[in-house]
Amino acid sequence: MDQRVLGRTGRHVSVVGLGTWQLGADWGDVREQDALDVLDAAVEAGVTFFDTADVYGDGRSERLIGRYLRERPDAGVFVATKMGRRAEQLPEHYVLDNFRAWSDRSRANLGVDTLDLVQLHCPPSSVYAGDAVFDALDTLVAEQRIAAYGVSVETCAEALTAMARPGTASVQIILNPFRLKPLEEVLPAAVKAGVGIIARVPLASGLLSGRYTKETVFAGDDHRTYNRHGESFDQGETFSGVDFETGVEAAAEFAALAPGSATPAATALRWIIQQPGVSSVIPGARSPEQARANAAAADAPALSRATLDAVRELYDRRVRARVHHRW
Repeated sequence: MDQRVLGRTGRHVSVVGLGTWQLGADWGDVREQDALDVLDAAVEAGVTFFDTADVYGDGRSERLIGRYLRERPDAGVFVATKMGRRAEQLPEHYVLDNFRAWSDRSRANLGVDTLDLVQLHCPPSSVYAGDAVFDALDTLVAEQRIAAYGVSVETCAEALTAMARPGTASVQIILNPFRLKPLEEVLPAAVKAGVGIIARVPLASGLLSGRYTKETVFAGDDHRTYNRHGESFDQGETFSGVDFETGVEAAAEFAALAPGSATPAATALRWIIQQPGVSSVIPGARSPEQARANAAAADAPALSRATLDAVRELYDRRVRARVHHRW
């Protein structure tokens, strides 16, 4: 699989990684062995980048990855985790003592002395503007608790603010055919600054797979049931902020754009891979089959200019007015 430099980390990661929110919580139950099978299938398909967080299943996702890497020390996987949501999202909680405690817990969960990459996990916008926050992150690097740090953001403005900091190695942001705003400023700025871009929510919470109808019902513990209107966290994390009914209709149109025998999901991932500045895209998977299918998008033929233009037209016509001004 194509390997790209993850910004200022200087490390190479697979262009298709694996997001592991699904393996922790909020997507319905996933058995431990099933989760380990997903990790193994991803690695066997060429994935060298796992993305997790300390709050996914209250650390379950990190612990599963730690167990897998102990059992597969030859896997050569770069692991990015996140911190900052174990306390109320208040600026005063983003301080060195908390950073040490949170990163130490992640180190224990993952079974490593030094974390490859720690990302602030979508904190309040004001956090990105504080010198003390980035000084504290620099201290974690100096103490060898972490090798590098980045940010996971909700808005393009947050991404641009964080990118201006010389220690910011990467920015994780929602990017998919239903969320095009990052193409305007964020990706060009990342290329110029040498900051890595990690594209999350690449299938708009599954909408872009084309498998859902307006009658689809998700489990009660699935965020696609309980967070459709931002009841528990930022609405943009669920279906990219598009209301479900509109999303299903737009996804049906998107599916018709898939070239040849390509699936809608593979087409969405391929679209992201082709965007200049993207280091890795991190689709989640609940089964080995999904993990292998996601990884295969890395080797799919490039989308034609006509297809890229059609994606833009669909976004402008069906989605832009609902999301573009918000994030």
